[in-house]
Amino acid sequence: MASWVALSTSVVEYFEGEDFYRCGYCKNESGSRSNGMWAHSLTVRDYQDLIDRGWRRSGKYVYKPVMNQTCCPQYTIRCRSLQFQPSKSHKKVLKKMLKFLAKGEISKGNCEDEPMEPTMEDAVAGDVALINKLDLQCDLKTLQESLESEEKKKGRSAKKAESNDLIQSQHTEEKLGTGEPSHSVEVHTVPKPGKGADLSKPPCRKAKEIRKERKRLKLMQQNPAGKLEGFQAHPEPLFLPKPKSNQPKSLEDLIFESLPENASHKLEVRLVPVSFEDPEFKSSFSQSFSLYVKYQMAIHQDPPDECGKTEFTRFLCSSPLKAENPPNGPDCGYGSFHQQYWLDGKIIAVGVIDILPHCVSSVYLYYDPDYSFLSLGVYSALREIAFTRQLHEKTPQLSYYYMGFYIHSCPKMKYKGHYRPSDLLCPETYVWVPIEQCLSSLENSKYCRFNQDPEAVDEGRSKEPDRLQVYHKKTTMPYGVYRKQQKDPSEEAAVMQYASLVGQACSERMLLFRS
Repeated sequence: MASWVALSTSVVEYFEGEDFYRCGYCKNESGSRSNGMWAHSLTVRDYQDLIDRGWRRSGKYVYKPVMNQTCCPQYTIRCRSLQFQPSKSHKKVLKKMLKFLAKGEISKGNCEDEPMEPTMEDAVAGDVALINKLDLQCDLKTLQESLESEEKKKGRSAKKAESNDLIQSQHTEEKLGTGEPSHSVEVHTVPKPGKGADLSKPPCRKAKEIRKERKRLKLMQQNPAGKLEGFQAHPEPLFLPKPKSNQPKSLEDLIFESLPENASHKLEVRLVPVSFEDPEFKSSFSQSFSLYVKYQMAIHQDPPDECGKTEFTRFLCSSPLKAENPPNGPDCGYGSFHQQYWLDGKIIAVGVIDILPHCVSSVYLYYDPDYSFLSLGVYSALREIAFTRQLHEKTPQLSYYYMGFYIHSCPKMKYKGHYRPSDLLCPETYVWVPIEQCLSSLENSKYCRFNQDPEAVDEGRSKEPDRLQVYHKKTTMPYGVYRKQQKDPSEEAAVMQYASLVGQACSERMLLFRS
């Protein structure tokens, strides 16, 4: 039993039972149900493991929907960024931005956008008052002071199978606590007719190319000696024109296409750590906050008293993640960041993201409604996918882009499934399954177990609850020791529920604060 705790340790305070809220998606007054805990601090490793078990943060409040009971099940979704290819609609958004930057052209088409998340209220199950209350209850200065005083006293993931009709949705990760399941799920990926291309087969060729090839073969069969007018038979026929480069442009080619020297506008994307100790974050705070207020009032019709500086700071500038800069990590380090989009010297959009050991996780986006014609929700998502790929070059294990929750029962939130290839998290076994395999099941039922193996279980489940770590009266101890000191029978039920939700690995690393 230790009487100290390292400051880099995760410290959480779990709230027993399930909470009912007004659903921000279907508007059911008490249909949304979730478990929650207050994160006084979180390591990026622990948060990676938590989101790989269906958790998600809003500010320092971390919540997990009760999937088989909530009115609108929310499935964690991730995009495999290394294999991502922009769709036609994505390309249109990128071209629209380039035309605007180059010539100042404003598209008159549909300007409806796709934000990564709906409103701030929806993100926390519709009860901002509860979060405010939790913040006051859980801002335990004595806890932090005690932690400080006690401290002074002492490859690539996602393997692609070679089969034409089967792929593995999971890779084997040998490192402890990566949040990735240690086994694979085989799923059929050949789509139904009319449901999209079969990614396991070679790309289709244009009909014109096929006709040319047939004509060439026919001529060669008719003239085996090669005595044809204008050309000769040859292992590499000389009569063929120089091949055109039909290789599709990459996402980076489309985003970073060169602009003329006299371009009408200049766009700059800056990555700023979420910290009031950072001079760039501090200097841009006022402008960023003003943009947030403008966005919330115009897009979500929030009254001014619900989008004040306190709410903004609590939800988007207060993060439990502690910045980490390991030598094998990305140059910017791990933690919470604001990705600011500066157009001609002013901020027009801010993407709030978390950079974790295996992914970039999108938290929220707010933008200037005056620039809705640029589809900034889609544009920022594409930039974040490209950013994930950039980080992967230095940090190979970081290759996924997490888009939050996919809600099939909410039409406004189904667009996340358009960023492919993507996977959904099975709510029972916590393995990743390609979204194509899940859609037919979701059409029949809001709640689904995606893992088709009936024998499969949650491999990361709590198996040894006595090893769970508790922080009680300024002392760290295993739950087996703490339990002997307790007489309240409800205490055990609360701790067991917490252990089952966070899993064995996190329960052993994180400290469960008990008063």
